[in-house]
Amino acid sequence: MIVERAYAHVDGEGPGEYPWSVPCVRQLLREGLRFTAPVTFLVGENGSGKSTLVEAFAEAFGLDPYGGSHDWQYASHRTKSALGERLRFDPAAGGRQMMRSWSARKGFFLRAETALDALRRERMAPDERSHGEGFLVAFRDKFTKPGLYVMDEPESALSFGSCLELLGHIDQLTRAGGQIVCATHSPLLTALPGADIVEVGEHGMRRVAWEELELVDHWRRYLGDPRAYLRHIVG
Repeated sequence: MIVERAYAHVDGEGPGEYPWSVPCVRQLLREGLRFTAPVTFLVGENGSGKSTLVEAFAEAFGLDPYGGSHDWQYASHRTKSALGERLRFDPAAGGRQMMRSWSARKGFFLRAETALDALRRERMAPDERSHGEGFLVAFRDKFTKPGLYVMDEPESALSFGSCLELLGHIDQLTRAGGQIVCATHSPLLTALPGADIVEVGEHGMRRVAWEELELVDHWRRYLGDPRAYLRHIVG
């Protein structure tokens, strides 16, 4: 693993100001977040703050907040977030050398909405590939070295089969020394054996088992009887 703990200290900002008003951010300020496995999934509803967290993690590690690697930091001129400016990491044993030098840090930030553009910019995905294909090509051919890989909803461009392929690439990357922090809505991805799952919501952050996730329960119920949900929504 590369990083062991994320934390931030904030002075002067009121509790009602974004992002300090978000429950998971408030908990991060109080307690920090310890990483206990090579793969950490952040799961929660839209607006829960999971994307706010992963963007700050990427920024604090020196990755381009638009999406990209350390080598392209701020090439997009995207403003660094308030949380990203204040976030710090405690290195894990395997990441101490990388964390000592800003230029030695390796990894990539994949945002769902900018992933293909960022990959093409860094010549990691051929122009003729689709969004999902380019994503998988990058994992297969380029994401092979130790580093911190931060992802925000990577499943948005992938089919069921491609999500399974992505899990295989994630497993290979962690075996090569990579660490992954991923925000997701996917019950398929979060089922990865050995992954740490952090559920984000009004409660803040809490670790849960896969079978206890609300999203897993909802998908199981929906696939078992779609009409039980659709009768409240459709006609």
